[in-house]
Amino acid sequence: MAKEEQKKSSEKKSDKELKALKTKVEALEKEKEGFEAKLQEEKNGYLRLMAEFETFRRRSAEDRLSLVSTASAETIKGLLPVLDDCERAMALLEQSSDEAAKEGTALIYNKLMAYLKTKGLEKIEAKGQKFDTDFHEAVAQLPVQDEALKGMVYDVVETGYLLSGKVLRYAKVVVGA
Repeated sequence: MAKEEQKKSSEKKSDKELKALKTKVEALEKEKEGFEAKLQEEKNGYLRLMAEFETFRRRSAEDRLSLVSTASAETIKGLLPVLDDCERAMALLEQSSDEAAKEGTALIYNKLMAYLKTKGLEKIEAKGQKFDTDFHEAVAQLPVQDEALKGMVYDVVETGYLLSGKVLRYAKVVVGA
């Protein structure tokens, strides 16, 4: 009988220990789930932060490129009157007999224009073209007899330029009407 009581008391003890262990396991599993949820939340926060940083890095790179582009556009825009003066000087020198002045002015103009072309500057060819408000600015209209010349650029008052495909200065033109 003592063995039976000992066996029963040992079973009760084992049941109590088993229940205690099960309770501990449940508590540990809940704690584990809490840690996993917190880990997932931290991971999501980290990914969001990395995405925001990547966006910031891309935007700052775009802003720097834009700033450099704007600065170069302003510098080139400031040189356009010099190009205009060179063109006027070459037109006046065409009537002159001074070959050295002609060659010197043409050399300066060609060097300046070649450099600006490497930076993306292009002339807007307007004379004889159909008037296009995307590239031309009409400063006058000239009555023409020929129907084919109506709406066409008759003369260029001021040359227009494109910088990297964007209009830097519209061509000021006389249009046939």
